[in-house]
Amino acid sequence: MNDYADLLPLAHEAVDLARGLMRTLQPGALTFKDDRDMASELDYTIERQVREHLAAKAPDIGFLGEEYGSSGNTSTLTWALDPVDGTVNFIHGSPLCAISLGLVHRTRSVLGVIDLPFLGTRYHAAEGHGAYANNDRIGASRVSDLRDAVIAIGDYAVGADASRKNADRLAITEELTGQVQRIRMHGSAAIDLAWLAQGRVDAFIMLNNKPWDTAAGVVIAREAGAQVVDLDGTAHSTRATATVGGNELLLPDILTLVERSLARAAA
Repeated sequence: MNDYADLLPLAHEAVDLARGLMRTLQPGALTFKDDRDMASELDYTIERQVREHLAAKAPDIGFLGEEYGSSGNTSTLTWALDPVDGTVNFIHGSPLCAISLGLVHRTRSVLGVIDLPFLGTRYHAAEGHGAYANNDRIGASRVSDLRDAVIAIGDYAVGADASRKNADRLAITEELTGQVQRIRMHGSAAIDLAWLAQGRVDAFIMLNNKPWDTAAGVVIAREAGAQVVDLDGTAHSTRATATVGGNELLLPDILTLVERSLARAAA
């Protein structure tokens, strides 16, 4: 098996570059991609510079970014970057935003670095080597009862077909409100997955899956002892339709709750 940890120094180097830009530059002009979905000028700047940096240092590895799409050979190993995860938070001055750089082997996340530039924390993991926050080993929570659990949920949908998509999300939210300790919506999948890994939230539910959002966080959560799966309980991959995570004690109840909620929304 490949030791993907050999690529961690390069991943940190690329995220250092992105962090420096995010800490020193303003968001700049906004580009609206869809109804209420936007990218800042800085999103494009970070992605462009990180893409160029990694292509120069590791030309055999492909690249997938949220803003410019794919380049290079993406058949085996691919970097997956969200240059600013939580753009709306970022442009509103909220510190809940992140840089997320993952490495995917075919469809499986194998390495990840997530940096929270305004909270002073960096998370990283490589398959088989554990998960870390600022170089301290971290682990997922052991909460087993929904009533004791803090659950992070992904953003409600905007854009095309948002009303239909949000019927599902609202059904899940309604089901959660009567059963869990608290619900949190942070506006950044990278933060949700990193905090799942660190035990700051006990589970995470997001009814979509885009590799730039999830590649880094999935391997960090997995290496911290959490399970991250698709709606049917199969292991998460880039082909998954959703992203659901928790420890092995809590996850079965979360999946049952989601299934029940979606059935009710469809009725």
